[in-house]
Amino acid sequence: MLVSYKWLNEYLDLTQISPQELGDKMSVTGIEVEGIEVPAEGLKKIVVGKVEKCVPHPNSDHLSICQVDIGAEELSQIVCGAPNVKEGIKVIVALPGARIADNVKIKKGKMRGEVSNGMICSLQELGISENVVPKEFADGIYYLPQDAVAGESVFPYLDLDDSIIELSITPNRADALSMRGVAYEVGAIYNQKPHFKDEKVVESDEVARDKIKVSVADEKDAPSYQIRIIENVKIAPSPQWLQNRLMNEGIRPINNVVDITNYILLLFGQPLHAFDYAKLGSQEILVRRANAGETLITLDDEKRNLTPENIVITNGDKPVALAGVMGGLDSEITDTTTIVALEAALFDPLSIRLTSKQFNLRSESSARFEKGINKGAINQACEVAAAMIAKLAGGTVLKGAVVGSAVEVKNEEVSITLAKINRSLGTNLSVAEVGEVFEALQFSYTESDGYFTVTIPPRRWDIHIEADIIEEVARIYGYDKIPSTLPSGETGAGSLTNEQLKTREVRSALEGAGVTEAISYALTTEEKSRQFMMRKSNVTRLDWPMTEERAVLRMNLVSGLLDDVAYNVARKNEAIALYEIGRVFYQDTDPLKNLPLEETHVAFALSGLWQTKDWQQSGKKVDFFLAKGIVETLLTTLGAKDISYIKTTEMKEMHPGQTAEIYLGSEKIGFVGQVHPTVTKAYDIGATFVAELNLAALLTAQKTPLVYQAVSKFPAVSRDIAMLVKEDVANQEIVAVIKEAAGKFLNKVSLFDVYQGANIENGYKSLAYSLTFVNPEATLTDEEINKAMEKVTKNLTEKLTAEIR
Repeated sequence: MLVSYKWLNEYLDLTQISPQELGDKMSVTGIEVEGIEVPAEGLKKIVVGKVEKCVPHPNSDHLSICQVDIGAEELSQIVCGAPNVKEGIKVIVALPGARIADNVKIKKGKMRGEVSNGMICSLQELGISENVVPKEFADGIYYLPQDAVAGESVFPYLDLDDSIIELSITPNRADALSMRGVAYEVGAIYNQKPHFKDEKVVESDEVARDKIKVSVADEKDAPSYQIRIIENVKIAPSPQWLQNRLMNEGIRPINNVVDITNYILLLFGQPLHAFDYAKLGSQEILVRRANAGETLITLDDEKRNLTPENIVITNGDKPVALAGVMGGLDSEITDTTTIVALEAALFDPLSIRLTSKQFNLRSESSARFEKGINKGAINQACEVAAAMIAKLAGGTVLKGAVVGSAVEVKNEEVSITLAKINRSLGTNLSVAEVGEVFEALQFSYTESDGYFTVTIPPRRWDIHIEADIIEEVARIYGYDKIPSTLPSGETGAGSLTNEQLKTREVRSALEGAGVTEAISYALTTEEKSRQFMMRKSNVTRLDWPMTEERAVLRMNLVSGLLDDVAYNVARKNEAIALYEIGRVFYQDTDPLKNLPLEETHVAFALSGLWQTKDWQQSGKKVDFFLAKGIVETLLTTLGAKDISYIKTTEMKEMHPGQTAEIYLGSEKIGFVGQVHPTVTKAYDIGATFVAELNLAALLTAQKTPLVYQAVSKFPAVSRDIAMLVKEDVANQEIVAVIKEAAGKFLNKVSLFDVYQGANIENGYKSLAYSLTFVNPEATLTDEEINKAMEKVTKNLTEKLTAEIR
């Protein structure tokens, strides 16, 4: 919301308060000020000029030589290239030595051999956005009012010496999306009562309802709707003050009638729309939902295909406007308009939001309908607008508003005790001090023994409960005056839950392994959310996502980590090891249940080099066994028991030859492996290895007890065994068979050789294991070791059809 300091000063006495001081005060009372801009800042030596004579340049087909009165004894010659320059007009003149927009300095010079003492300027050359310049001056110079005095500074005539305060309005303070709302806010801060000088409507004897019939099909769509008729209107440009006000607020002036509706929008926060009565095609207005297949050409000359979700204004038959969003082209105000049908309404905010999003039409009007308007000011805003049209466009206001629906407006009452206010704020305010706050806010109240009953006017529709009253007292009394206190009383020493302790251990284990924590967005695209899933689930979609890139909740952590890997790769990081602990969001696939589930996972991603090359060592790339080793370290830290790895080809995002699912008993709790090359190509990264585990399941699972044993004083004995097995036999199966047969003295089994190639039959592989035996109570004999090895050999042969080599 842009607020004109000059405009605000018309309702309050701010002569002793600078714009900067006002901005600072507003920021500490609850409405943040984004910045304060003075349009004239940086501009100098720019004055009013009158073109006394204008002739074509002899050496150019588009330049003109102008003799301009700039308030000096002699006329000043200026060469101008604007197509709309002519004799008799008042213009903006930048004198030699002047500074215009972008710090451009104007010098005296020659153009095609003719002396030019300065420059005749357009509004754009003063830094005014092209979007707000009146269309008739968009491609040329701007005409100043004829009463402008030649030689005087141009800034007061265009209100460029005003201070424009930009406010950041939160959704709960939509009342401040109007000058009146801001005036009440500033009045409360400085304990002043705003004084508004609204135009009074003067009506003719002719009754408006004889001219038009108004009806609303469903009052839920339009709780309030009315039309006023203004006849004998003459369309013309708005007066300079009104154009200045709109341009400073970021709105392009159009004509006197349309500009008045925009002025009322800024003043009251009440959107209005003006129809050309003669172009409606009937004497009826019907507000209804659009029918499927209906179309409307809006003011931007775009054809809109309407749906039943859209509220439309019709002439009883066909749509003439999209309610609360944009008017129709066929009924717009033009130079030929003589009768205006002025609409003031309140529309269903959800429908307006859906319609503006559907057609990508965000406007000042739709934004206010979405956030809420002052229901108590609808009639008043319409009356003031009609009165201004009568004054500035010479119209005659017909008697009465034709009402299709009306909303009941009543004050809200909220009760609260002084003790509750002081207890909530930690203050010791008196009844009188709290009363002063309510008086500053223009809230009437009654008080008895510290019990307040506060009456809230409709202009503050955000206040309903005790907490709202406490907030108002805190804002106006001053946040800076509220004392800072520490909690009193004794408190018990805090402690971490078992889950928090274990999560910290997981972080320590991963960071100790050389992996760095990353934090990814919980919101992502539907495609990425469905990647790397460990269970079937529906997507949890946001109703109103900010962008399609952040439209659904994630169902895995890996895709977010791959985004982080891609970010690092794009910045030439060659060694990437990232992990994340976070929640994934599942939704039951049973439509009758449709219940959400948040599950804590831990995941990591490794890409590029694990060990960089230097004078001591050669470079080493990440691989599957590095990733699996980190997983095993993590599982050991958590004390997980009965863990198994099973090769899988089911995950289409993972490499079929280097991926294993991880099971806790019979429950699948994760996976580890290489990301499929097609996926890494899509992310524009190299070979990447990832793992993701259900941390919630691991934290609640039964733990392997930690047992300390004395180091045996008897020697360990090692024996090696090599075998030939089918290549689809997993190492895990072989180790399980060995442990089952080797007996209680087996201490360790390790694989030390894998071979496929010459002298090995196709479809087979040679594996060699080292078995370590220890008896903590005695020295093992050869007979005991041989007996254990015989059992191992027998089991391998019978259960895995292994051929011992």
